[in-house]
Amino acid sequence: MSLESRGTVRKVKPPPEYPPEEGHYLRGNDYSPAAVVILLHTFYDRIPEYLERLARVAIETGAALAGMLQTENVGIEKIICNVVANPNIRYLIVCGVESQGHQPGQALSSLVRNGVDERRNIIGAEGPTPYLYNIPLESIERFRRQVILIDLIAENGIDIATDPEQVKQAVWSCYQESPVKFMSFNLHDLGAYPEPPICASLIWRIANPWKVTTENEAQLLKSIQDSARKKHATSDDELMRLLLPKTSPRSSTRKDEDVEA
Repeated sequence: MSLESRGTVRKVKPPPEYPPEEGHYLRGNDYSPAAVVILLHTFYDRIPEYLERLARVAIETGAALAGMLQTENVGIEKIICNVVANPNIRYLIVCGVESQGHQPGQALSSLVRNGVDERRNIIGAEGPTPYLYNIPLESIERFRRQVILIDLIAENGIDIATDPEQVKQAVWSCYQESPVKFMSFNLHDLGAYPEPPICASLIWRIANPWKVTTENEAQLLKSIQDSARKKHATSDDELMRLLLPKTSPRSSTRKDEDVEA
């Protein structure tokens, strides 16, 4: 991993595989400390101009990546893959308009705060399918350690979160060598995360299917295990009946009488 300096802040050169996942995003400065997530409340073929403008402004200001997030599962997985592949990214700026169906912004915030449970459900997420099945747990936990979430919607609502000037100011603040005040945050460039990049992608599960159990798979596995246990118990009972056949009470009494006689 090669190191480069930007002033007094240490930076790393991202690997050739970066960014490993394709998606609806623009790529900017690979040495930037900030990436911008624009929540999308409509279909990709109907993206309003004011949301596209947020992506352009973010890249022009110096963001590493700026793109749309529509879902609380695969969309978040793609973000995780691309962020952990570039240790220079230390801030995730969330803007745009929350989808009331999937609630990807709320899921992303819950992930950073709470992580996932044993079935890969994002703890505290309110969307219908907040499952991260397709990437390694190592990537999920690294993502949570690596980035600080700057949620413009949570800070000041939709008006601020769709204002290009606020997005511009957020990205600029993340670049500063000395801390500057932005909303409730004190921001500055933290330098590259001090661990090597992780270049995982969504095909990880295809190569490692035994490492992930979805909720449906867990229920099916439990059903199979319960059935196997019942069958095993039945087989044991049948074997014991063959080895130790029970005598009838009448036979037992007759034997007792013969002994006493």
